[in-house]
Amino acid sequence: MASEKNWTKGLFIGLWTVLNFCRKVFFNIVFIVIVVGLVIVISSDNGKITVPSDSALVLDLHGELVIEERRVDPFEGFMQEAFGQKEEHPEVLLRDVVFAIENAQHDKRIKALVLDVQGLQRAGMDKLQQIAAALDTFKTSGKPVYAIGDVYTQSQYFLAAHADHVYLNPMGFMLMEGYGRYRMYFKSALEKLKATTHVFKVGTYKSAIEPFIRDDMSEPARQANQAWLDSLWGQYKQSVAQARGFAPENFDDTVDDFMAKFREADGDFAQYALDNGWVDALKTREQVRDELIALLGKDDSRRGYTNISYENYLHVIKPPFALGNDMQKVGIVVAKGEILDGEQKPGTIGGDSTARLLRKARMDNNVKAVVLYVDSPGGSAFASEVIRQEVAQLQAAGKPVVAAMSTYAASGGYWISASADKIIAAPTTITGSIGVFGMFMTFENSLAHLGIHTDGVGTTEFAGLGATRPLDDKVGQMIQLSVENVYDQFLELVSTARDIPKQDVDSIAQGRVWIGEKALELGLVDELGYLDDAVSAAAELANLEKYDTQYVEHSLSAQERFWQDVFGQASAMTGKVAFADSDQQLIKMINRVMSEFGVLQRLNDPRGTYVYCLECTF
Repeated sequence: MASEKNWTKGLFIGLWTVLNFCRKVFFNIVFIVIVVGLVIVISSDNGKITVPSDSALVLDLHGELVIEERRVDPFEGFMQEAFGQKEEHPEVLLRDVVFAIENAQHDKRIKALVLDVQGLQRAGMDKLQQIAAALDTFKTSGKPVYAIGDVYTQSQYFLAAHADHVYLNPMGFMLMEGYGRYRMYFKSALEKLKATTHVFKVGTYKSAIEPFIRDDMSEPARQANQAWLDSLWGQYKQSVAQARGFAPENFDDTVDDFMAKFREADGDFAQYALDNGWVDALKTREQVRDELIALLGKDDSRRGYTNISYENYLHVIKPPFALGNDMQKVGIVVAKGEILDGEQKPGTIGGDSTARLLRKARMDNNVKAVVLYVDSPGGSAFASEVIRQEVAQLQAAGKPVVAAMSTYAASGGYWISASADKIIAAPTTITGSIGVFGMFMTFENSLAHLGIHTDGVGTTEFAGLGATRPLDDKVGQMIQLSVENVYDQFLELVSTARDIPKQDVDSIAQGRVWIGEKALELGLVDELGYLDDAVSAAAELANLEKYDTQYVEHSLSAQERFWQDVFGQASAMTGKVAFADSDQQLIKMINRVMSEFGVLQRLNDPRGTYVYCLECTF
C-alpha cells in the first residue's frame, strides 16, 4: 500500500515537474522573441520605413471598415502575430484610409494609387461612399488610380468603380448580387427542445425577436425590409453607374437578364464583366505588373514595381499620438457597436464608458462643441438613456451636440441621437426602428423531459423567478407593461426632441426601419451628410471660426502608450504567418446559428428591456 502511494506521489511530482518545465520554456521563448524584436527595432536602421520616390500607394485593405477599432491588448496582439494566429475579425479604421488618400494626393513621392482590396470584408455604404469621394478628389491631382483584382465582391467593386483603370484577372469572377436580409428561424427547433419563449414587445415592425417565435418572416417585416433594401440598392446602382459612365439599368436584377448576357460570354464571368462594362480590361497579374513597372519603375519587392503599402504609409505620415494644443475644438465621441450596460471596451458602446467620454468632453474647457458619431443597431434601453442624459448635460453646459449617423443609428442608436441639436445622417444610414422588446426563455418543459423539476417556497410570488420555472401570467403582464412604458418614453423623447406630435411619431415608429434619405423626409434627421458635415455644423452652432477636431478617447497612461508602441513595432519586425481559412461549411453554419443566440447572451440591460434593431444588421 505504501509503495502504491509512493508511486502515485512520484507520478504527480513527475507530471508537475514536466508541466513546470514546459511553462518556463514557453515564457522564456516569449521573452526571447520580445527581446529580439526590441533589439531589431532599436538597433536596425533598416527597420525605418521610408516612402520611395515615384512610387504607388497600394491601398491593400484587409478586414471590416469601421469608425472605431476594437481595443486589443498590445501584448495579446503581439502574441497573435508572433505565433502566426490570424485576427478573427480584422478591422480597418475609416478615417485612416481617407487620411492616407488625402495625404497621398499632395505627396510628391506618390505617383499613383493602386486599389488592391481583395481583403476588404464588410463595409457599410456610407463608409464606401466616403472613400470613393476621397478617390475622386485624389484623381484631380492628375495621378492615376488602378484597381486590380482576381475577384471583386460587391463592396470591393464599389471602390474599384472609381478607379481610372479597372482590371480583372482573365480567370476572375464578379457578380452583383444586390442586398438581401435572410435569417435563420428557430421556432420549431425550440419546440423540439421544449423551450418556452416569452416575448414582450411594442411595434408592429419590431421583428428582432421573430426568429425565436416564427419559422418565417412576417408580412409587415417583409414589406418594411424590402422598402429600405430597395432604396439602398438603388443608391448603390446610381453611384456605380455614375462612376463607370453607364446607365443604372446595366445591373441585372433578374436571373433571366443575367443569363442572356452570360450565354453571350460563353459562361465566362470575366468576359461577362468586360462585355458589360464593369471592367476596362482582363489582365493577368504579370501584365498588370509590367504596366505598373513601366509607369513607376522596377523594384525588388514582391509586387515588382516601386510601391509602399497602406500600413507602412500610415506609419510614415501618422503621428503615434495626438499632441495637445490650446485651440478651440470640436470633440468627436464615437459610439460604435451594440449598446450594453456598464463599462465596455472601445468597439462596443458601454452605458457608463461612453457617458464618461461625453462627460470628459464636457469638462474640457477647450472643447466647445461635440459630435456624437453613431454606428449602432442599439441594445440596452437603460444604457441608451444613461448616454442620452449625458448628451443633455453637455447641452446644459452650453456645448452644442450634433449626431452624425454612420451605417446604423437604429433603435438604441437613434435613442442616443434623438436629443442632439442637429442630426446628420448619410443617405444610406439605416435608422429609426423606434420600438422596444423584451425576451427570455424558460426550460421547465425541457428539464421535465429529462426528469428534472424545480420546487420550493418563497415569501412573495416573485421569489424563485428563473429559467427553470414557468413564468406566471401576472408577472408576464408586469413585464409587458414595463415594455410599453419604455416605448412611451421613446415616443415622448422623439416627439420633444424633434418637435413632432407624439401620435405622428407613433405612426412612423412601431419598430420600422428607415433609410437615411427617407428619414429626412419624415423629420427623423435634419440633413444628409457625413462626419465632416457634422463637425462643420457643430462648429457653426458653437460660433467657432477657427477650430481643431479632437477624438475624445480613453486616456492611455504613459506606460500603456510605451508598451503599445513596443509591441506594435516588435510584432511588425518579427513577421507574420498566414494560415488558410477553414472551408468547412457545416462549422460555418453552426457558428452562424450560435452567433444569432450570442446576441441575446451579450445584451445585459438591468431591466431586460431592449431597443435593438437586429433585423437591420446584415
